[in-house]
Amino acid sequence: MKTVKTLILCMSLLGLNSLMAQSLNALHVKEDLSKVSLTSPLWQKAKGQSVEVYPQTTIEMNDAELMKANEANLAKILHVKTLSDGKSVAFLLQWKDKTKSLQTVQSTTDYSDGFAVQFSTANDKLPYIGMGSENRAVIVHLQKATGTIFEPNNSGDVYHQVNTSNQNTFAKELTSYKNEVAKQGSGDYQRAFIAEGFRSMTQIRDNAEPSLMEMKYDKGMWSALLVRPLKSEHLSLQDSFPVAFAIWDGEKKNRDGSKLLSAWVGVSLDAKAKALALLDEVKGDASNGETLMMENCSACHQYKTVKNAPNYMAPNLSNIGGYANASYLKESIMEPSAVVVPGYNLNAHKNFLWYTSDEKGVRTSTMPPFAHLDEKSVNDLVAFMKTLKVEVEK
Repeated sequence: MKTVKTLILCMSLLGLNSLMAQSLNALHVKEDLSKVSLTSPLWQKAKGQSVEVYPQTTIEMNDAELMKANEANLAKILHVKTLSDGKSVAFLLQWKDKTKSLQTVQSTTDYSDGFAVQFSTANDKLPYIGMGSENRAVIVHLQKATGTIFEPNNSGDVYHQVNTSNQNTFAKELTSYKNEVAKQGSGDYQRAFIAEGFRSMTQIRDNAEPSLMEMKYDKGMWSALLVRPLKSEHLSLQDSFPVAFAIWDGEKKNRDGSKLLSAWVGVSLDAKAKALALLDEVKGDASNGETLMMENCSACHQYKTVKNAPNYMAPNLSNIGGYANASYLKESIMEPSAVVVPGYNLNAHKNFLWYTSDEKGVRTSTMPPFAHLDEKSVNDLVAFMKTLKVEVEK
C-alpha cells in the first residue's frame, strides 16, 4: 500500500496522466518562450502527459554488439509538457536512463544519449515516421549529449586545428596554443535537418529552422528542452499539428536508426482546436486481423514469434504498432510504393531486393498493393498490426 501511495504521489508531482496521450495539450503563456529554460517556473504550471517510445526494429543494424545490447529492449515512457506563447512552442521531455553517456573525441566506439523532435511539413498526409517521404518532408531537431567536440571553424584558421604534438611550440607558447584550441571546442551538439525520405536527410545550416535545445542528466533521469517558432521557412504550425519524438541510449550503442521512437502525436495549441483526423485510430477486429496477417504478410515479413519469412526479406514488423499510425499502415497496405524503405546493403543481401528503380530513379516497392482486400479486412489487419509492440518498461 505504501508503494502505491508513493507512486501516486510521484505522478501527482510530475503532473502525469495514467493514460498515454493521444494529443498533447499546450499551456498558453504570456511570457516570451525564447528565454525559457529547463528550470523555468513556467513548467510547474504545465500539464504533464505521457508518450510511449518503442524500439525501432524495422531494420537491423550491421553491428552484432549493438544488436545484442538491444535485443531485449522494452518501450519507455516520455513525460512531456508543452507550452506556447502564440509565436513559439516549447517541449519539456523527461525519461529514465540508468547511465549518462557522452560522445567524446577520445573514442570512436562510445556513443551518446540524445533526443530528437520531428515535425511534418505536410498537412494532408502523414510523412513516414523515420525520415519523411517524397513530397512530405519533415524537420528534425536533434541534440546529442557530448563532451567537448571540435569541428572545422569555417574561418580559415587551420593553425589551431593541428594536433598539439605536431606543433613546434613549447612551455608558455604551447599552453597558450592549447588554451586557444580549447576555446574553439563545443560541448553543445544540436542540429536541425530536413528530410524527404531515406538517404535524403540534409543539415539546415542557414538558421532557417531556429531552435533552442538543452539537455540535463540528474539522478537517473534526462530532462530535455526544445523551443522553436511556430512559423519558419519550411513550417507553419497550426492550432493542431503532429509531432514525433525519439531518444537514443549511448550505453547500448544507439545511433542512427537504433533508437526508441514514438508514433505521430497530435499537439493542440488551443482547447477548441479540431483534432487531427490523420491521427485517428481504426476500429477493427484484431483477431481476424491476425488471421489475415498470417495469410497475406507472414511469407515476407517477420513479426513477434512469427518467423516464416527468411531474415532480411522485408521490414520486420515486430514493433510496428508502437511507432506507426493507422493511416500510415493503411497506406502501406494499399499503396506500398508511397513510402519505400531501402532495405539492406545488396552487396551483403543480394537476394532480397526491397524495391526496383526505373531510368529516372523512381522507386517501386517489390511488395504488391493489396487492393483486393475490402475496407473491413484492411481495418482488421491494421487493428492487429497496432498490437505488435513490446511491453512498456516498468
